[in-house]
Amino acid sequence: MNAQTVQPAGKARLDKNMKAVVKTFKRRWNAPLAGYLFIAPWLLGFLILQLWPIIQSFYLSFTEYSLLEPARWIGLKNYQDIAHDRLFFNSLKVTFLYVIASVPLKLLVALAVALLLNRNIRGISFYRTIIYLPSLIGGSLAVAVLWRNIFGLNGFINQLVILVGIDPKNWIGTPSTALGTLVLLTAWQFGSSMIIFLAGLKQIPSELYEAASVDGASPLRKFIRITLPMLSPVILFNLIMGIINAFQMFTSAFVVTNGGPVNSTEMFALFLYNKAFGSLQMGYASALAWILLVIIGIVTALNFIASKYWVFYETETEGRK
Repeated sequence: MNAQTVQPAGKARLDKNMKAVVKTFKRRWNAPLAGYLFIAPWLLGFLILQLWPIIQSFYLSFTEYSLLEPARWIGLKNYQDIAHDRLFFNSLKVTFLYVIASVPLKLLVALAVALLLNRNIRGISFYRTIIYLPSLIGGSLAVAVLWRNIFGLNGFINQLVILVGIDPKNWIGTPSTALGTLVLLTAWQFGSSMIIFLAGLKQIPSELYEAASVDGASPLRKFIRITLPMLSPVILFNLIMGIINAFQMFTSAFVVTNGGPVNSTEMFALFLYNKAFGSLQMGYASALAWILLVIIGIVTALNFIASKYWVFYETETEGRK
């Protein structure tokens, strides 16, 4: 075989390889392009309605801006003013108290209800639906108004305490009890967390409980030794989401108490709202928003760091074996 015969064969093989490369490149290009076209509506919405306002907010936090006049660059003055604002620290204190009280209570109620609904009894699907229905409107204005009427001076709660011989009390108008009414409202909105807990309970193998029963374990011991460890990733998820939502709580505080009495329920988000739309201090409010973002980020990070001491994953268990 001479060189002239080898050369066309090599050239043909090279052409074939090039065509395969081009075909693969086209296939890889067309697939992401189609994907990007499908997500284009969401992507445009994210860029225009979320990312751009975030960038604008960061810029405005270094300006003096009242919506009526152009923004004026003032550097770190907003943050310096916040550091000396007594109402800012009051809202921070109220918000942390609310988070510390409401999030664990909501998780406990959600887990308790999920355990009750995780039973094979007749009509359990109906019971789950009925219990979850209030959560569909749990964060609405109508429920907040209803809650204000229930705890009002002539509300349902006072009608009950009168029946047992106790003097009625203005629960919403008293600084010592106003925040507690908002905590109870949050605990009542347990539906979403309950559904997630219920899904987690369904994933726990029944063989574990059967083996524990054979060993003579009590229901409480099964709950502590099996249910809680197996459910710990779900608890972490609900805990993180509950903390984030609690730090941003606005509707209930605005409608039920409007921050009163004497700023005892003025949450951080409500304080931010009053600065932005009450005083038209948009630059100041933007700085508050970024401070809230940092606080939520730090608290979330601390929870993730601490989770390695109490959250157990199936993959980690298998790795230890």
